[in-house]
Amino acid sequence: MTRIAMIVWNEFRHDARVLKEAQTLRAAGYQVCVFALHTPGITEQHQRLESGIEVRRIARSPLWKLRKRNVQSLPAFSSTGSGPIGPISLKQQILGIAARTWTHLSLIYHMVRFRADVIHAHDVNTLPTAWVAAKLSQAKIIYDAHEIGTSREGYGSFRTLVGRVEKCLMPRVHGSITTTDARAKFFARAYGVARPMVLQNRPRLTHVPAGEKIRQTLGLSQPWPIILYQGGLQQGRGLEKLLHVATQVPGAYFVFIGGGRLSQALQALSQQLGLLDRVRFIPTVSLAELPTYTASADIGVQPIENTCFNHFTTDSNKLFEYLIAGLPVVATDFPEIRRVVRDHDVGCLVPANNQVALAHALNRLVANPTLRKRYASNARIAAQRLNWETQEGQLTDLYQQILSSQAKYLDGQP
Repeated sequence: MTRIAMIVWNEFRHDARVLKEAQTLRAAGYQVCVFALHTPGITEQHQRLESGIEVRRIARSPLWKLRKRNVQSLPAFSSTGSGPIGPISLKQQILGIAARTWTHLSLIYHMVRFRADVIHAHDVNTLPTAWVAAKLSQAKIIYDAHEIGTSREGYGSFRTLVGRVEKCLMPRVHGSITTTDARAKFFARAYGVARPMVLQNRPRLTHVPAGEKIRQTLGLSQPWPIILYQGGLQQGRGLEKLLHVATQVPGAYFVFIGGGRLSQALQALSQQLGLLDRVRFIPTVSLAELPTYTASADIGVQPIENTCFNHFTTDSNKLFEYLIAGLPVVATDFPEIRRVVRDHDVGCLVPANNQVALAHALNRLVANPTLRKRYASNARIAAQRLNWETQEGQLTDLYQQILSSQAKYLDGQP
C-alpha cells in the first residue's frame, strides 16, 4: 500500500483542513500517517483514528518525559494560548532554538523510518523538514501552503526567511496546493512556479438542523438573534472592533466560539463595555461538535481586517462553515470573500475596518427576519456546491499524477 506522511506544526487536534485531506487519501486506499507535535498531558503520542489514519506525535523537547511527570505543576504549552507574550531572555531563546531543532530532527527521523512514498508538508514551517525527510527516504514531496507566510499577521520578523525558504524549495516540490485563487496567483508570480492547485477550506457537507445548542449551553433567556463568530481569537480578525460594534446592535447576542491569544483581553473588554449580558464566549469545541453549535446561530460574522496580504486573499474556514450551517453572513469585502457572498447572494459585505458599516449591516439583518430567511435559503443552496466533497477529487488526481510519474521513472519510461 502506498504510504503518505503528512507533517503539521501543531498538535493535530483542531486542524480541519489536514484531517479532511487525510481522510480523502485514506478513503482512496492510501496508508496515511500524520506527524504532529506532542504535548504531555494533552495529546496522545500514538493514535489511530476511526477512519484508519495514524497519528504520531513528537514532543517539543528531549526532556518531555520529565515534563510529563510534572505536568500537574507546569502549565502545558498550547498553540492557542491566551494573553500577551512577555519578553524572552537570551537563555530562553537559545533553549527554544535547541528544543525546536531537536523536534525537527525527530520528525525527520520518524518520517524516514515510516518509509513514505509521498511526504505532504502543511505550511512553510514544515517545508524544510519535509524536504530533508523526502530526500533521505527518496519520497515525492507535496507542499500545501495554507497561508502566505511572507505577509501574514504575526510573521513580521520571519518574512524574509519564509520568502527564502519558499523561493528555494517550491520549485523543487512535485506538487503544490493552496487555498484560494488569489494565493495561487501570488505563489506562481513570486517564485516562478506553476500555479498551485486550489483546495478551498470548505467543510464536509453535513445536514444539521437549526437547533438550540448555543442557547442551551449558555442559558440565553431572550429570543434575540445570535450573531456568531467562530475561529481563532487572534489579532487582525477585527474582534475588538466587533465588541465595540455590539454596543450599537441592541436586541442581539454576540457569541464567540474558539480560543487564542485574545481570549482574556476580549472577555475583559466585553466587561468594560458593559456587554456581559449580550456577549458570551464558548471555548474551542471539537470538530465533530462544531456544526451543531454553528447551526444554532442566526447570523455568521467575519470582520477580518486588512492588516496583511494574507488576510486580503483569504476566504477562510468559517465562511464556508456558516454556509453549510445555513447562516446568512456579514463579512469583510475582500476579493475571495466577495466572490462567494455576491455570487450566491448569502449576506452583506462591509468595507474592512469600518465599524459603522458593520453595525449597519448587522442591525439590518437583526431587524429583518425575512431577509435573514432569504439569505439562509441561498446559503443552503450554495452549500450544495461549496463543500469538501465537490473538490476532493482534485487531491486524489494530484496524487495519482505524481505517483504515476514516479512509476514511469522507475520502469525506465520517458
